[in-house]
Amino acid sequence: MKIGVIQASTRTDINQLLFESVKKAAGSHHEVINFGIFSGETVNYSYVEVAVMISLLIETGAIDFVVSGCSSGQGMMMACNSLPGLRAGFIQTPQDAFLFGRINHGNVASLALGLNFGWSGELNLQYTLNELFHGEFDIGYPPEAADRKRQEVQLFLELNKLTKKSFLDIIDVLDSRLLSKVLERKNFTDYLFKYGNNQALLTQLHTFKN
Repeated sequence: MKIGVIQASTRTDINQLLFESVKKAAGSHHEVINFGIFSGETVNYSYVEVAVMISLLIETGAIDFVVSGCSSGQGMMMACNSLPGLRAGFIQTPQDAFLFGRINHGNVASLALGLNFGWSGELNLQYTLNELFHGEFDIGYPPEAADRKRQEVQLFLELNKLTKKSFLDIIDVLDSRLLSKVLERKNFTDYLFKYGNNQALLTQLHTFKN
């Protein structure tokens, strides 16, 4: 599994810690790629703009799962859930993380990277990520209810597919300034166009990039 790490500009100071914590939790089983937002960047990106980047990473198939966040974690989760291809959970504790990974078939974990992130905050971050990537995803929990949980999540996925549009469906009505801004981030677009496999979407994105 390819795991992307990206957070809003409000928490650039925590990016390296977040990246290293995800790598430690994921171990050698997954590839982890850091997309920033980095402290040296002169352009700021809101949680909404970062959520658009996450949607493009997932919708093009360049990334399978994303660990993200903003100051509270709530805004990133809500923005992601309004965009194509994303099923985001707000993760506060190791218990949240474990259950989200086992039950909810999500593909974005949104963390609070400012609120309550005080002394020893890095410990809760590491413990939470450890539980998120501990064992196999989407197996259901608790074990005696695993079959029912998997059936329920399939219903959720079917409803999600019915009620949400793809990025190709919205690209022509999306604010072109928003899309152009995120596509100007070179490290992001270089990876997107190199590793994405949704050629129809990538072709459309090229018109905004150029």
